[in-house]
Amino acid sequence: MGSPCIDVCRFDEATGWCLGCGMTRKNKKAWKKEKPVRPAILEALPARLSALEGLGQTVGKAAKKKKGDKRKGD
Repeated sequence: MGSPCIDVCRFDEATGWCLGCGMTRKNKKAWKKEKPVRPAILEALPARLSALEGLGQTVGKAAKKKKGDKRKGD
């Protein structure tokens, strides 16, 4: 089972969910060490990403494109 991680690794401060894949830091560690938890993690991700979008966050591959963006004047 491949990891849902898309190498964005930017986390929403309020939820702790990755803007790229929806996993938490704890989920990412568990994914590497505890194969039995993977299905439960995968099941939770679509709802998390939808919730993040509802909060106005850019998620998934679009968040990856924004990762290195810098605002002018900041």
